[in-house]
Amino acid sequence: MGNPKAFLEIHRQEAGYRPIHDRIHDFGEVEQTLSTRERKLQASRCMDCGVPFCHWACPLGNKAPEWNDALYKGDWELAYRLLNSTNPFPEFTGRICPALCEKACVLNRFNHEPTTNREDECAITEMAFQEGFIQSKTDIERNGKKVAVIGAGPAGLAAANDLNLMGYQVTVFEKNEAAGGLLRYGIPNFKLNKAIIDRRISLLEQEGIEFRYNEELRMKSEEFATAHGSEKDSSLFTLHSSFDACIIATGTPTARDLKAPGRELKGVHFALELLSQQNRVLAGMEFSKDERVTAKGKDVLVIGGGDTGSDCIGTAHRQGCKSVTQIEIMPKPVEGHEDPQNPWPNWPRTLKTTSSHEEGCTRRWNINTLEFLGKGGKVTGVKVQEIDWKPNPEGGRPIMVEKGEPEIIKAELVLLAMGFLKPEHPEYPANVFVCGDSANGASLVVRAMASGKQTAQKVDAFLSK
Repeated sequence: MGNPKAFLEIHRQEAGYRPIHDRIHDFGEVEQTLSTRERKLQASRCMDCGVPFCHWACPLGNKAPEWNDALYKGDWELAYRLLNSTNPFPEFTGRICPALCEKACVLNRFNHEPTTNREDECAITEMAFQEGFIQSKTDIERNGKKVAVIGAGPAGLAAANDLNLMGYQVTVFEKNEAAGGLLRYGIPNFKLNKAIIDRRISLLEQEGIEFRYNEELRMKSEEFATAHGSEKDSSLFTLHSSFDACIIATGTPTARDLKAPGRELKGVHFALELLSQQNRVLAGMEFSKDERVTAKGKDVLVIGGGDTGSDCIGTAHRQGCKSVTQIEIMPKPVEGHEDPQNPWPNWPRTLKTTSSHEEGCTRRWNINTLEFLGKGGKVTGVKVQEIDWKPNPEGGRPIMVEKGEPEIIKAELVLLAMGFLKPEHPEYPANVFVCGDSANGASLVVRAMASGKQTAQKVDAFLSK
């Protein structure tokens, strides 16, 4: 702890975003950076608490006090080594993590000015790449055992990275044309430039991980229930048989649908149809006019109040929409820093305003969708109704009750951003493991990475018997 009074003398300073009038015209990253001097000052604010709640709150167990101290002292290489000891890909979490550690920071409880851990870890990692502190490890001693990882999202990549460094020969199977999972096909470029993913994948390939793209491996309970049977996919069965262990990290591919009348109308899409296509367009892929999902010149309605819905808002602005409205069926979260129902050091479920919301959006809560309206097979609006939630006398989930008259929200593009369904898995053989969102349901990237690392340890323990 280089400056024990820093948290008293220096206020929290965030890098902030590019001006709205500038950033909405491109898909470049919206977040700015601080100077080296300013970044060191922010790191100095860490108090090196006797009980580091930041470490407790982080699913990866990041040791923020240690690497913040190294950053403050100007030892960028040590800072990266300490950070990388728990976090395999800090360039990802440094850009898109909601920073559970910051909400658990003692300074957040003290004056709502927590240490800028997320920005600090991003700065540390970029400096490490810039200065050549990050080099591929080519002297890994192999143990002769092979592991297959199905899915190249953050969980699969974290598991593959750890197992590869342990000496296993790892092959990653990915159904899409490139690695990253939702990092690449869900999160917009204005939050995470895809060159950042490519840089890390190149490093993993240099270290010996094999990536096989455009290979979707379907799983049925019959395929894994027995080694013999009439119904089994030969490619997956061969995969299971020819590797010492197999990790399923396929995420949550099924989005939650909204089975309201008119759902079949053209212009009603899942959020990822818009987001993944836009990212592919930016990568150089072409789509026909009929295939293209675009908000250009349209009134857009986003159904769902989470991060995916926010990403749709930012994307719609950059595509040139006329307007954006976001509705959520649940009540409006508490405004301010404190959440009485979930007090510090837990994550506060308070109102979140993202950079995309700042760019312009009408936001409404307690709104239920009744029907999609259309003309000529195309959506023109959505009938909605304000509702309220009443306590359930029998306990459990509150009861939804109508409040007010139905109304129509004009929309030529409707995006469903209501989350994803947790996959169901059959009982697998002992050498098949499931991790990340595929095992636990949709969650944060940092939790997926933590699950991948934990699964790598389980695989190693199993194969070391």
